[in-house]
Amino acid sequence: MSDDLYWKTAAELGELYRRRELSPVEAVDAALDRMGQVDPALNIMVTVTADQARADAKEAERRLRAGEELPPLFGVPMTVKDLAETAGVRTTYGCTAFAENVPEEDAIGWARLKEQGVILLGKTTTPEFGLLGVTESKLTGSTSTPWRPGYNAGGSSGGAAAAVVAGVGPVAWGSDGGGSIRVPSSLCGATGIKPSIGRIPTASSTDGDSTDGPIARTVLDAAMVFEATAGHHPSDRFSVPRDTRSYIEAALTPGDLTGVRVAACYDLGQKALDPDVRRLFARALDDMHAAGAIVEEVDIQLPDTMQFFDHFNGYEYLEFAEEMQAGGIELWPMVLELAERAKGVSGRQVSAAFRQGKTDIYNAFRTAMTGADVLVTPTTPVTAFPHGGDYGPTRLVDGQETLPLGLLIHHMTEPPSHAGLPAITVPGGFDTQGLPIGLQFIGHLWADADVISVAARYQRATDWHTRHPEL
Repeated sequence: MSDDLYWKTAAELGELYRRRELSPVEAVDAALDRMGQVDPALNIMVTVTADQARADAKEAERRLRAGEELPPLFGVPMTVKDLAETAGVRTTYGCTAFAENVPEEDAIGWARLKEQGVILLGKTTTPEFGLLGVTESKLTGSTSTPWRPGYNAGGSSGGAAAAVVAGVGPVAWGSDGGGSIRVPSSLCGATGIKPSIGRIPTASSTDGDSTDGPIARTVLDAAMVFEATAGHHPSDRFSVPRDTRSYIEAALTPGDLTGVRVAACYDLGQKALDPDVRRLFARALDDMHAAGAIVEEVDIQLPDTMQFFDHFNGYEYLEFAEEMQAGGIELWPMVLELAERAKGVSGRQVSAAFRQGKTDIYNAFRTAMTGADVLVTPTTPVTAFPHGGDYGPTRLVDGQETLPLGLLIHHMTEPPSHAGLPAITVPGGFDTQGLPIGLQFIGHLWADADVISVAARYQRATDWHTRHPEL
């Protein structure tokens, strides 16, 4: 098997295993070799589980040779974001205070993946508790997009997205509260799914806007991971029963986009959009139209993103900052600023954000998507940018002064999270610097399979997801 083994998808690995043309031992060895090649340049790994991965691969090989009936993901190597607990494997949450933390139990999603027989390669980088928009950590440093080392991978699942695109496993496990799967997937050129509220459970969840989810190079692979992890769990009060539709079957929907009704919005009312992203988004809409979709531009009226963020998330940052400071842990300036701003937020404003504000956001999407199957936007208003600390650098975007880029990149992924809607980002082209853009497909509530179906058919009509960085 040639060096392109690490570009095989999870679906392809499964087929090769079952035809006995490839062993999980070979796939794991290739992924670990690739990790050694790219990690020095990208900084994607926190903890590597090479010995256990090789042992698990040998056991998977034995069971496959025995002819057992095994799940689709059996023997597939993958990484897990370092926010998800992995029993017996160090889980740091990206924080120096937890540098030696080893959980005794698995997170629900990872437990379900283990039951499917996937093989853990290791834990990927994340900022402290996922609280930054870029993957910068005082424990692990800066994580880069595979397309240009030294340029940010986004956050907070930056290590997970970069690993997949760099060839370190075909799939990864991430999490998304306001774009933490979709933003790094966009900046790295991956496919990432944020499910509808409650589709993938999290133990003792207190925040219905946050969810775990898959990152992959293809919609089909992401759908395979999604299907393996979705479904009700009693420890998550937001979780819902398993979908009546198969996400794998949705990703394999035949044909083009004929008859699909696409509502398109360039900026979700956020105004700032890089001209290169605008140009590439327009071309993507042309590609959808050429594939048979009925494309109509729409407007949407949403609350100010940063103001809503302060009202909705501010107290979380304040409590976190106070707890870390009490333990003598140094914090990023952005966390301290957000915590300080939260002191000026009233209880009435917090209540309004959790109650009326989220309903207003949901209704804004519902109105904009009237008569449409999906709403499509750019995933991020800019492509990857040089490392610049917790905020990221500042620059004019389309002639406008904007927030620091580490905040700006989440402006079009935050609102769908607050509405609880399913969203998926897929690669949509490359700018003049050779950096990827993402297209965000947003669906109606609970219509996860529909979003996957549309995104998969768009992906098959293009070749952006087949391109690989030279590392």
